[in-house]
Amino acid sequence: MSKTIIISNRLPLQISLENNNLEVTPSVGGLATGLKSFHKDGDSIWIGWSGLTEEEIPENLLEEVKEQARKEDCVAVNLSEEEIEGFYYGFSNRTIWPLFHYFMEYTEADKDHWETYKNVNKKYAQEVLKHYKDGDHIWVHDYQLLLVPNMIREQQPEAIIGFFNHIPFPSYEVFRTLPWRDEVLKGVLGADLIGFHTYDYERHFLSSVSRILRHQVNFNEITLPERIVKVDSFPMGIDYNKFEDAALNHFKNTEEQRTELQRRLDHHANETPEAKLILSIDRLDYTKGIANRIRAFEYFLDRHPEFIEKVRLVMLAVPSRSNVPQYKRLKREIDELVGRINGKFSTVSWTPIWYFYRSMPFENLIDLYTSCDIALLTPIRDGMNLVAKEFVATRIDQKGVLILSEMAGAAHEMNEALIINPNNFEQISETLIQAIEMPVEEQQQRNKTLQKRLKRYSVEKWASDFMQALQNTSQDRDAFKATRVSSKVSDEIMEKFKNAKNRILFLDYDGTLVNFTDKPEKAKPDQELTELVDHLNQSKNTDVVLISGRDKDTLGSWWKKIPVELIAEHGVWMRQKDSEWELSENVNNDWMSAVRPVIETFVDRTPGTFIEDKNYSLAWHYRKADPELGEIRANELSNVLKELISNRGLSVLEGNKVLEIKSSGVNKGKASNKKLVGKEYDFIFAIGDDWTDEYMFEELPEDSITVKVGMKKTSARFYIEDTSKVRDILKRFAENS
Repeated sequence: MSKTIIISNRLPLQISLENNNLEVTPSVGGLATGLKSFHKDGDSIWIGWSGLTEEEIPENLLEEVKEQARKEDCVAVNLSEEEIEGFYYGFSNRTIWPLFHYFMEYTEADKDHWETYKNVNKKYAQEVLKHYKDGDHIWVHDYQLLLVPNMIREQQPEAIIGFFNHIPFPSYEVFRTLPWRDEVLKGVLGADLIGFHTYDYERHFLSSVSRILRHQVNFNEITLPERIVKVDSFPMGIDYNKFEDAALNHFKNTEEQRTELQRRLDHHANETPEAKLILSIDRLDYTKGIANRIRAFEYFLDRHPEFIEKVRLVMLAVPSRSNVPQYKRLKREIDELVGRINGKFSTVSWTPIWYFYRSMPFENLIDLYTSCDIALLTPIRDGMNLVAKEFVATRIDQKGVLILSEMAGAAHEMNEALIINPNNFEQISETLIQAIEMPVEEQQQRNKTLQKRLKRYSVEKWASDFMQALQNTSQDRDAFKATRVSSKVSDEIMEKFKNAKNRILFLDYDGTLVNFTDKPEKAKPDQELTELVDHLNQSKNTDVVLISGRDKDTLGSWWKKIPVELIAEHGVWMRQKDSEWELSENVNNDWMSAVRPVIETFVDRTPGTFIEDKNYSLAWHYRKADPELGEIRANELSNVLKELISNRGLSVLEGNKVLEIKSSGVNKGKASNKKLVGKEYDFIFAIGDDWTDEYMFEELPEDSITVKVGMKKTSARFYIEDTSKVRDILKRFAENS
């Protein structure tokens, strides 16, 4: 029976060491809660770091740590202090975290940290591989483990892998500044399904993949040579019932059962019943906009002194990464701001800011959520922000107002909140007044809608939706029409090849025998390829035909010394063995002077594009253009050309980053079929990579072995991953000829 393997930086356990005794308690938090049902109710294991470094665990307790983790269906990854320093505090939190949150000035590019990050990711991947069995579903979490999906994929190509990024993904302009951008993208693309909290992050990721790795992106699908990767947004929810129930129980508490914090809050409410409490809860992090929030509150009091003694900001800052320099500076800045503003506005009976710098137990969080009238959450950049959702879930009477930064992922699904720009103090000030003066009926109407949505899309629903989508990717893979040329399929093809009396091989050139290059003239065949084709060409009972969209002069010069049959310009020209070029079709090129100026305007408007002249066709290449602009212009040019040439007997071929205008009566299918006339072949093999080869796949006899290079929609019977695999199969032909 298959299982789910969950991988995150930390285990969903708190493992601590007290007097040489281990204490293990479950973690609280969105991820641990969301995956609890999969982890506990199903057959699954959770792999992560225990929270204790190798140096902190006495040797006699090492096995006990593993055993305690095993009892909770967890597997502990052991990490040293040096690894934690380079992997977690280093690359994860001094490189990825600031960069992905757009704080480029804090982003470090330390090569040693990168090397440690790679090594630790490898540790996690190896631990997964120890426990992986065919059919298991693997779910990797967050920015600390960006390389793990591909590390697993390299060892288990058929594995079903999901990856979820819990922080923002930055725009291409920001992401491309990362020195190891290619490696990071390739690492994540090891997954079958990649999830983000919002469509914006999804869009930024797709843009980076398209522009940096130059992979084809269609809507939310990335086409890799061997498979298709799906990218989607799954906004993470909260354990709604937990917060709703806690709030209900909170109001049932007697005076004696109330916490000290709640008594203080009650005292404030009794003394100043008209005053409003404004809640601010965050981890102490520069991405949360805490300093700006305090300055905005000062701006509000300066502009509206009538609210002095009528509002109070209750601010909880939970300590985080206190050994990182930026966090130390931020702590000092916030301390100074709070002190200055309290000194500036305080009266004998009132201070504007109550400031707590510490972690609080869950019951105290509920005290704050239920007692405050307004939540003011103004992150500069935030992946989701679950505090906003938790606040709304605790509004039992549906009173209260949420003010939320538009930069938080949660803002996309919480439109009923008052949405603000965290850098606009004037807007924050006016919104605070709107919140303070908002009628109860409007508060309840807004919160009722929010609560209904949050209850429906809980953290459990988030996890369930992701896992269902991951399951669907495996079904999509199975439903793909073409069959992958596996070792078994390759053996079957070889058997047919060996037993055949007469064979013919139709081999496309660019993207099949050689990889694409920025300039077409650079794709000259290397020595290995020429020797391989020559060997096949001289084999008994074997005809080899190179069938390409290339012009005859280039193709002929490259294969001048090898007397192989050539078909150029998609079938316009043919060169028999040891013969000269001859026209295979009665075509003309008098249309080119009218069409060329149209294409030239697109070259002028689209940097990186150029025209390739052939004898009887024109090709517009856009491989070097910006991917998104190139696709837009290609679509536009295609429509213009189709209208222009509609009555000229011409057609527009859409190849791999190229548009080609040529005679409608000429294509690779027609050309390849001509080669079959008058000779009985019992082994017909055709291989190509783009839409121009589809004519060949469609028109060759049904029992032909047709192969597409890359996992794309195709009429071919089989597909093969890339040009290196093409060479492998041709080498096997050569060995068996």
